[in-house]
Amino acid sequence: MTLLRITGLCKSFGALAVTSGVDLDIAAGEMHALIGPNGAGKSSLIGQIMGTLRPDAGDITLGGESITHLAPHRRIRRGLARSFQISALIPDFSALENVALAVQARSPAPLRPFGRAATDARLNAPARAVLAEVGLGTRAAIPARDLAHGEQRALEIGCALALEPRIMLLDEPLAGMGHDEAARIIALLRSLKRRFAILLVEHDMDAVFALADRVSVLVAGRIVASGPPEAVRADPAVRAAYLGEDGAPC
Repeated sequence: MTLLRITGLCKSFGALAVTSGVDLDIAAGEMHALIGPNGAGKSSLIGQIMGTLRPDAGDITLGGESITHLAPHRRIRRGLARSFQISALIPDFSALENVALAVQARSPAPLRPFGRAATDARLNAPARAVLAEVGLGTRAAIPARDLAHGEQRALEIGCALALEPRIMLLDEPLAGMGHDEAARIIALLRSLKRRFAILLVEHDMDAVFALADRVSVLVAGRIVASGPPEAVRADPAVRAAYLGEDGAPC
C-alpha cells in the first residue's frame, strides 16, 4: 500500500530547478533510498516533503491525504519525521531531554516550560525507551554536545522515533562516520525496517544497497531511475550519471 506519494513536484530558485517534475511513491514499511550526486536536489526534495520548502507545483499525499499546503508541525502530527544532514539537536540538553522534547512535540497538550517537562514521567518514560532502542540507554544524562558523532546521529534518529511517525526521512545519517560507527547505525536502521516507512538519503552505496528495498536516483532535479537496488545499480543511465564502472559514486 502506498503511504507517501509525490506527483509532479517542481521547485525553482530563479533559473535553477532543484526539483523538476518529481514523481515518487513509498510503500508502508518500505526502506526507499534516494541517491544522486551533490547538488542533485535531494535535500530540497526532503524540505518540500516536510513543508520547510514550498513547491512551485505538484502534490504530496500521505495516507491518501494531500499535505502539500500543510505547515511542518501539521505534517509531523500526521506522521512525518526527519533527521538532518547537520545536527538539529540542542547541544546543552542531555540525550534524555532532547528525546523528551520530541515526545512532548507529539502530545496534543500545549507545550509547557521545559523546566517542568524535564521531570514529567509521561515524557521521560517513553524517552528512555527510545534511548534504549537506539543504543543510548546508558547515555541518557550526557549532554548532546558531549556524545560521539555516531551517538549524536543515533540520538537524532531517536528523536524522530519519539514522534511515533508513519514515515521517517533520514538525510545522510551516516555522514562523517568511521566504519564502526557506520556499522552501528546500519544495524539500527535494519532493525527499523518494516516497522516504519523510511526515505533514506545517503551517499554510502554499500549501506544503500544493503538496506534499501527500492532505490531512486535523482540527477539535476529529476528522477532518472527507480527500482530494486540491483536493477538500479546495473542501469546504464545511472552508471553514466552517478555511479562509476565499479558501482561506486563518481
